[in-house]
Amino acid sequence: MFLRRLLAHPKTVGKDLDDPATTELCKQVIFSKPLLKAIYDEWYAILAAELPPGNGPVLELGSGAGYCERYIPGLITSEFLHYPSVKVRLDAQHMPFGNQSLRAIVFTGVLHHIPNVRLFFVEAARCLQPKGKVLMIEPWITTWSRFVYKHFHHEPFSPEATDWSFPSSGPLSDANIAIPWIVFERDHCVFKGEFPQFEIEQIRPFLPFRYVVSGGLSMRSLMPGFTHEMWVRLEGMLRPWMSALGMYAFISLRRV
Repeated sequence: MFLRRLLAHPKTVGKDLDDPATTELCKQVIFSKPLLKAIYDEWYAILAAELPPGNGPVLELGSGAGYCERYIPGLITSEFLHYPSVKVRLDAQHMPFGNQSLRAIVFTGVLHHIPNVRLFFVEAARCLQPKGKVLMIEPWITTWSRFVYKHFHHEPFSPEATDWSFPSSGPLSDANIAIPWIVFERDHCVFKGEFPQFEIEQIRPFLPFRYVVSGGLSMRSLMPGFTHEMWVRLEGMLRPWMSALGMYAFISLRRV
């Protein structure tokens, strides 16, 4: 689309998403865009506030471009790609941790990149302590977000997909933005039947406009950073309609 090409961010346009160097560029983009940085600050604060009590370790998936360790002391950072600043290189479908060894698993925008999320949920159930949690912030499908993801987002979007998996040739270039919504909304009963180890504690759609106007990781900012509080107030007034407007959702699963 012409408009998307016109607004493409110069640091990431045309870059190979599966190259670790691109992940470093994405981190630079976050810190160079005040609106986007404020969104990530909010995301990490939400994850930190929702951690279950206890002293067990907390694992973050997909840490490369982020800085969640500033909010969660002792966080085990991880990546699928080789990235020197993270502590562990792993595949979320086969995690190198002992049974009931983790207090929580946290991530932002990772689930929809996992080729077979069933394998991840099996591993998460194995690795989490009783009452441990999977805490995530993921794209969410609403009337408004369908339009945005279909016409303006660079990642694959297939809400009609019949399965929870997709063929993958690259860990970041392949995805289905709709996977979280498919699993926890459309196929809610299927998830409960296949994974009775998990209780879905909370699904909270939010963030209808700020990520769009921030430009995200792939586009230029559409608004200056000083407008952030204005957008927060606007979204606050629209909170009763987030089921139709939210573009992202905070999702909390508890190991029972």
